[in-house]
Amino acid sequence: MDSTTSYPQLFSPLQLNGTTLRNRVVMGSMHTGLEDRAWDANRLAAYFAERARGGVGLIITGGYAPNRTGWLLPFGAKLTSRTEAYRHRTITRAVHDAGAKIALQILHAGRYAYVPGSVSASSIKAPINPFRPRALSDRGVRRTIDDYVRCAELARFAGYDGVEIMGGEGYFINQFLAPRTNHRTDRWGGSAVNRRRLAVEIVRRTRAAVGPDFLVIFRLSMAELVENGQSFTEIVELARELEAAGVSMLNTDIGWHEARVPTIVTSVPRGAFVEFTAKITAAVDIPVCASNRINMPEIAEEILTRGDAQLISMARPLLADPEWANKAAAGRGDEINTCIACNQACLDHAFQRKTVSCLLNPRAGHETELILAPTRRAKHIAVVGAGPAGLSAAVNLAERGHRVELFEALDRIGGQFDIARRIPGKEEFDESIRYFTRRLEVTGVRVHLNTRVTAAALRTGGYDEVVLATGVRPRIPDIPGIDHPMVLSYSELVREQKPVGPRVAVIGAGGIGFDVSEYLTVEGHPTLKPDEWKQEWGVDADDEQLRGQLRPALPGPAAREVVLLQRKDTPFGKGLGKTTGWVHRAALKAKGVQQIGGVNYDRIDDDGVHISFGPQRVRPRVVPVDNVIVCAGQESVRDLESELAAAGITVHVIGGAQLAAELDAKRAIDQGTRLAAAL
Repeated sequence: MDSTTSYPQLFSPLQLNGTTLRNRVVMGSMHTGLEDRAWDANRLAAYFAERARGGVGLIITGGYAPNRTGWLLPFGAKLTSRTEAYRHRTITRAVHDAGAKIALQILHAGRYAYVPGSVSASSIKAPINPFRPRALSDRGVRRTIDDYVRCAELARFAGYDGVEIMGGEGYFINQFLAPRTNHRTDRWGGSAVNRRRLAVEIVRRTRAAVGPDFLVIFRLSMAELVENGQSFTEIVELARELEAAGVSMLNTDIGWHEARVPTIVTSVPRGAFVEFTAKITAAVDIPVCASNRINMPEIAEEILTRGDAQLISMARPLLADPEWANKAAAGRGDEINTCIACNQACLDHAFQRKTVSCLLNPRAGHETELILAPTRRAKHIAVVGAGPAGLSAAVNLAERGHRVELFEALDRIGGQFDIARRIPGKEEFDESIRYFTRRLEVTGVRVHLNTRVTAAALRTGGYDEVVLATGVRPRIPDIPGIDHPMVLSYSELVREQKPVGPRVAVIGAGGIGFDVSEYLTVEGHPTLKPDEWKQEWGVDADDEQLRGQLRPALPGPAAREVVLLQRKDTPFGKGLGKTTGWVHRAALKAKGVQQIGGVNYDRIDDDGVHISFGPQRVRPRVVPVDNVIVCAGQESVRDLESELAAAGITVHVIGGAQLAAELDAKRAIDQGTRLAAAL
């Protein structure tokens, strides 16, 4: 790596407690699911080692409980014995061999544990958990501190360079810190000094046990974003006490899991919470690490140059591209596969108890099975369609050594990504198109735009195999009047930018219907700046006495009256992402979008959309609108398949062409990557 690039701060070394980090890039903690089973140790080692080879300075593992009551899930990850610690040496050795440092995160779930018998500061049930915790006794608190210390000692025995004590996100320690969850009247509750006693004592005892040359990092909740949380003044006082107790570094944590403010989804502006980190940095003398929605080296360098932090933590960006640091250091930032904060294969998988991966990089978490090795026999392969499936197939086939030609009927690549990037809050999809554009150049794929390739051309082109990634077309439902001039497909609205009036009905409330509704409510589709975004969601970084850093949200006015319609008589947005769906539902509510479910579409005419309800078509009414946008699903485009197959050409159908379900870029990219690995 050439660290004398445009990012001198990011790639300067840092000394911490006798440990030298080769740069300021930290791979933040993310639970992958591989931590929970002993037999996945080799897979976890390969996952971390790939990021270490990619140039990061410090890796922080997913959370390990210090005792059984701290489990996140039944029989989940914990570190409580030497037998368990021995297994971790596979992980620490792999990371060290690749030149990086690694710390183990100690995470006690508290009332967030999905197990009966959970414990917390007080017996207050979490809104996102079915179990009510038991309030720990004084003796129980002291025993838990002992368990934290023992876990840190075992981490040192296992070869880790340090530990990160999870003190944020609404987990156990945070539950003691906040009045919201700590109603105790003993020495562990009441005053702010008493509420932070647990955190300070864990750090003090841990430092005494592990000695001066071991990293003790504390993940500090710097903005809790829940009612009756800590004030920022209390958070600053805690930071100073943690420093005095022996913390090596403070890492930024933003928001609780139960917070109703998004913190890491794609609509959150880059670096939206750095202001909180900067205030902590100014209050202490130890290094502070910035986090949340930092995904490219330019913004990381800006943060470090301003002195807002001394390190940058990224978790999901290193899922998307394990070579992130190497590419940035070598001046190849345009080759970074940028995290778009979609959460579909990372956090959604985590909460569904699946192995965490990445929509853009299906190899994440599957490094030992999904291998893109150089091919032994180069083939001439045509890929038809430059959407997510076709792009992933083309670049990975070329990476393996095949000769690839890519055909696209439109004048640009991207497919459904080209539509997604135009939705307010989804501008990050621009980065994916930039990445694939550059990757096509680097791998030498020959690209044919504005080319609706025919079966005859493919038959005579000398191709060994053909990949059909021709995607989907909008499905037009059979509704009387569907051909009325006021009716547009979602593609005509978003991609072709056809004008619409002040009152609009959206037919179909799947993911596309929600996106289109957001598109319609924001005139001009501006990208919100961090201050504007905070105002819309009620985040306050100025009032240091305000508990939870929350004030009333002030969403901007809607640009249009929008009515969202669906046939199903089920909750709106039920099929949206587990960790992002609530954000989209809240955004539409804030803009006053009317939602009507269980409807029959009787007809469309000059008066608007005529609807009724139930099999008997009762309560007929008219929704008066100027335009109707159809988001009623898709149909596969696979017209070439039968003719090619009849000609004896080997054809592989992937992505939307293979299955026109709700648009699924995760499945499309995974199919393209796995096909490339197999050919």
